[in-house]
Amino acid sequence: MTSTDPTSPPGDPTPDDLAAILRLAVDTLRAAPAGAGWSRPAGGVDWDCWTTVEHLADDLLAYAAQLGPAEPPRDRYVPFVARRPFPGGPNSFAFARREDGPDGLLEVLEASGGLMVAIARARTPEVRAFHPWGLADPAGFVAMSLVETLVHVHDVAEGLGLPWQPPADVCRRTLARLFPDVTPGAMPDPAPDAEPDATSDPAPDPAAPWPTLLWATGRAAAPGRPRRTEWRWYADVREPATAP
Repeated sequence: MTSTDPTSPPGDPTPDDLAAILRLAVDTLRAAPAGAGWSRPAGGVDWDCWTTVEHLADDLLAYAAQLGPAEPPRDRYVPFVARRPFPGGPNSFAFARREDGPDGLLEVLEASGGLMVAIARARTPEVRAFHPWGLADPAGFVAMSLVETLVHVHDVAEGLGLPWQPPADVCRRTLARLFPDVTPGAMPDPAPDAEPDATSDPAPDPAAPWPTLLWATGRAAAPGRPRRTEWRWYADVREPATAP
């Protein structure tokens, strides 16, 4: 059983976590009223709500694809052909048919997410696959899928005027897996070409993981911390600390 004590070390996020968040996400977006403006801007991102959900579905499908081969690529993406639907749009290979409307869009999201959940359950912990922000195991790809889902549904919910308050325990496990720079404890090794980030220090309040995740991903300011203008996660598998 996962502890809810904010001072205890969380475990990795699980495929069950991702399945639950995807159900919550689809139910939330499905509650948008008929005639909702899916062409409205999605929160603070540069895309509209439709494009942002399409991008999320594409991310989930791409993460599933990275784990799919018998020997996943460790230095590149699986070579699907991708395109940008408009200048400045996301570079994607999965798109929803516009004529099927929001129901079709959400079905694409469900299908992509379901594939990611299924393959994460099937792959063993020693598997590693490429991501530009770290060579990740299946739990790392689950965590990346959760960040994408949590924050992009936040963006879309903001654009459509819908409530979105994900469970704190899932946010906490996701933060701990991917954002050691904003989680109390070990600091990440800086990337060779990265400039020092003045905000790379423990998060303002580890007992409030959802606001902390929004701050970590540049969505919001936090008490005593300005809104981040640059951010990243760390997908590499970190070995557990050993006693001296």
